[in-house]
Amino acid sequence: MDGKRLNRLELIAERGAAAILGAAAGFAVFVGLLGFAGQPERAICAAAAAIIANLLCTRALQAWAAAGPQFIVPAFDQVPVEVQDELLLTEADIVHPELVLTNADRLPAEEPLELDDVLAELRPDSRVVRLFDPAKMPTPGQLNSRIEAYKARSEATYPDASQQLSEALAELRRSLR
Repeated sequence: MDGKRLNRLELIAERGAAAILGAAAGFAVFVGLLGFAGQPERAICAAAAAIIANLLCTRALQAWAAAGPQFIVPAFDQVPVEVQDELLLTEADIVHPELVLTNADRLPAEEPLELDDVLAELRPDSRVVRLFDPAKMPTPGQLNSRIEAYKARSEATYPDASQQLSEALAELRRSLR
């Protein structure tokens, strides 16, 4: 990141911090004058407090930035590094113990791994969930009859509650006035 962009980001951060402090000061004055002044006077005082706090914070941050770095790093001499042509690992570089697999640890290649352990029955305290249990699935005829029964329900089965809703809202509006 170049210096010009870094300075611009720092400037944006400083102005943002000053704006937040100014907004907080303005809000505090606006709320603080709630019982003492009318709406226009409170707004004017809040705006003035926000501007003053913003300016003070901006000036303080500029003065702090102009002071320069706080920590001075001492100068040091560069030590030349000796580099060999190739790096070699020795016995001292090897971490022990290491895991070594032998032929006894390997599975025989000619025997295929078959997963045929079927869960035949679920116990009542089982935490296994069967999504497509054939015993629980309805037949196509049962599904069709459920769909037809749903379609055949009349509108009278489900009463229209829009009138009751509008009456409740009107009652709520009356109670809030």
